[in-house]
Parts: sequence; structure tokens; C-alpha cells
Amino acid sequence: MEELNSLADLLALQDVDLQIDRLLHQRQSLPELDDYKAAHTALEAVQSDYDTLAIAARQTALDLDKTSGELEITEQRHEAEQNRLYAGGMSARDADYLRREVEMLGRKKDGMEETILELMEQRDEQDRELAELQTGVEAATSEKNRLEGVIAEAWKGIDADLSRLEARKADIVPLVDESLLDLYEELRPIKDGGVAVARLGEGVCGACHLTLTPAEQIEAKRTTPPRCIHCRCILVP
Repeated sequence: MEELNSLADLLALQDVDLQIDRLLHQRQSLPELDDYKAAHTALEAVQSDYDTLAIAARQTALDLDKTSGELEITEQRHEAEQNRLYAGGMSARDADYLRREVEMLGRKKDGMEETILELMEQRDEQDRELAELQTGVEAATSEKNRLEGVIAEAWKGIDADLSRLEARKADIVPLVDESLLDLYEELRPIKDGGVAVARLGEGVCGACHLTLTPAEQIEAKRTTPPRCIHCRCILVP
């Protein structure tokens, strides 16, 4: 009778373990988990685009500041040399040299002004793209955070059920014979669906669902514990 009680407790333990298995699978296969991974990937992509463009925009700003500074210096030199040329009082050779210097500075100034206009247009375009990307980052972050909340809420319910089942399991384990428990733990990882123990009802094994003849049932019950001759699961008569 004690052995039968232990087998019945083992069957109850397996029922709890199977429920735990289902909950653990449910915890790891929430549809929102795939959505969360996709949202995380999308956020990383748009954040990367934003960071790359932000670096380029900073460089554009530096180039603009540098060119503006150089233009200011060139304008000052151009004005000063031009005033010298207008003032006269120098040889024809020096005047010709200064005239060419003024022309060179004028061309340089014009080139810098053109470059500044291009940099300003580039900066405006980058600012517009950065604003769009920032909106994308915020939207992706919001979606990721929303999914985190959904997953956390689902896990909260699952974890509560797991805690209840783990407490029930802790109550059952001491009731099962130690050697029987060891055999059960050895069989569970290698059995389909984790089913290591099953009832023998009307000559049918509850694990493999194969019928045992009367002679096979007697043979199965001779072992301690009873084992199905087909699938070798522990049987509860």
C-alpha cells in the first residue's frame, strides 16, 4: 500500500511538473517577445542612423565655423590690401603685385562664401533629417517600452502560477520514495513531453498508449516500480 501511495504521489508530482513545463514554455513563447525583439532591432537601427548623422552634422558645424572664421580673416586682408592699392604711392611693379594679390584674395573670398552657402544648406538638410530620425527614435522607444510593459504583466501572472506550483511540488516531493524519485528524474528528460510516469488503465499505458496483454501486465507489475514493457515509463496500476 505504501508503494502504491508513493506511485500515486509521483503521478501527482508529474502533473505539477507538466504544468510547470507548460508555464515555462508559455513564458518563453509569448508572441510579444518576437515583437519586442523586432522593436529592439528597429530602435537600434534608427538610433544608429541618428548617431551617424549627428556626427556628420557636428562636423558640418565645425567646418562652417572654421570657414566663416577664415572668410572673416580673408575679408579683412582683402579690404586692407585693396585700401593700400587705392592709396597709391608705390612703384608700378609693387602696384601690379598688390593688384594681383587683391584679385587672388577676392577669388578666395568668393570661394569661401560659396562654400559657406553649401555648408549652410547641408546643415539645414542634416537638421531636418535629424529631426525626422529623432521622431523615429522616440516612436521606436515608445513601442519597445509598451511591449516591455505587456511582457512584464504577462510574466507577472505566469510567475505567480509558477510560485504556486513550486510550493505544491515542494509538498509532494517528500511523499515520494527517494529511489523512485531518482528514477523519475532520470526518465523525465528523455521522455516525450517529459512524461515518465503514467496510469495503467484497462491494460493501456497512459504514456505510450499501447495495450499490454494480461501476461505483459503481470510482467510489468513484477518490477519495482512497475514499468511499461513498451516505453519503460513508470506505471501506476
